[in-house]
Amino acid sequence: MMRVISDTSSLMVNEGAGSATDQTQSKANHGFSPELQLWLVVLALMGFGFVMIYSASSAMALKKFSDAGYYLKRQALFAGLGLTMLTIARLIPYRVYRQLVYPILFSAVIGLILVLVPKLGVELNHAKRWLNLGLFLVQPAEFAKVAWLIYLSVSLTKKQEKIKQFSIGFLPHILIYGILCLLLLMEPDFGSCVVMGALTVLLLATGGVPWRYLLSLIPFAVVALYRFVYLVPYRWERITAFLNPWVDPLDSGYHLIQAWIAVGSGGVWGKGLGAGQQKLFFLPEPFTDFIFAVVGEELGFAGVLILIGLFLMLFRTGLRIARNAPDLLGSLLALAMTLMLSLQALVNMGVVVGLFPTKGLPLPFISYGGSALVANCLATGIVMNVARSGRRATDHV
Repeated sequence: MMRVISDTSSLMVNEGAGSATDQTQSKANHGFSPELQLWLVVLALMGFGFVMIYSASSAMALKKFSDAGYYLKRQALFAGLGLTMLTIARLIPYRVYRQLVYPILFSAVIGLILVLVPKLGVELNHAKRWLNLGLFLVQPAEFAKVAWLIYLSVSLTKKQEKIKQFSIGFLPHILIYGILCLLLLMEPDFGSCVVMGALTVLLLATGGVPWRYLLSLIPFAVVALYRFVYLVPYRWERITAFLNPWVDPLDSGYHLIQAWIAVGSGGVWGKGLGAGQQKLFFLPEPFTDFIFAVVGEELGFAGVLILIGLFLMLFRTGLRIARNAPDLLGSLLALAMTLMLSLQALVNMGVVVGLFPTKGLPLPFISYGGSALVANCLATGIVMNVARSGRRATDHV
């Protein structure tokens, strides 16, 4: 990750210098543009997700709705909406966000506030994170991530000449992030707060904010972990379960143990698509947060490698688009959206195999869920527009 930041930062100093050459070489080496590569990867991930959602959810859907394809049909509807948003975002010139950045950020804040309003916000699993729009629920936090990264990219670009000043390049961004984080914690949604915090630090570092300012956040992070993890029983139980799930195998350690059983029993080639056992009311959230465990059980290590390979291709393509962007804003936008998708994928898969404490983050393009899928498609569309702008810049060389 440090290498990514270093490479991108050095490229930004030149404000896109050499991008035309890189883009030409990319076409020569790969035969098609990074934008097309991104299209192919995203469609492959969504197709992979359709197959795994049906496999992981059919038993539960049949029991609850007498329709084995219930969740698959809804995901197909979300995918249609997501691809529509992707296409629209792909066509909107990314420089327009300079003028729209404050309405976008304000809309995100309003959405996070509305879920806290009685009768507007919907409470599920002891958390108020959703708005009821009739046909489906919307989770504003998923769109707030995209809105925040748009704001941060635009702000860092505008303040580039004074980015090293504490009161301009660092403090305002941290204060606004703190407001968003406070709203998320009121839901509560600690996971989204942590992910947005990590993305904020990475983007600030890439944008040129001095590391001494970023390192000054460590004491505040320690205090926040003490206040919002150690002093909150159910979150602290997740930490203890992460360290040793067998201490409480029927409660706090249950998720992780069942995920381990699923992944471990898959072996190299898996039990076969649809033949998994853990999804049959043993593994919690088998088609949402823990769908990666079903992949491991049914498709084995081979299927896991294919899925990881697709996410690595997405990450690599997004970085190439960021490097070839015509200007700093394009580089930051493409990098921010790529890091958001990649980091969430890393955390989700890490949780399933026990590398991170249990947290409800969906696997991008794979897990069932409309808000996450549409937001991820929107982020991908922004990256594609940066790629299109880079290609047009090349065509005029």
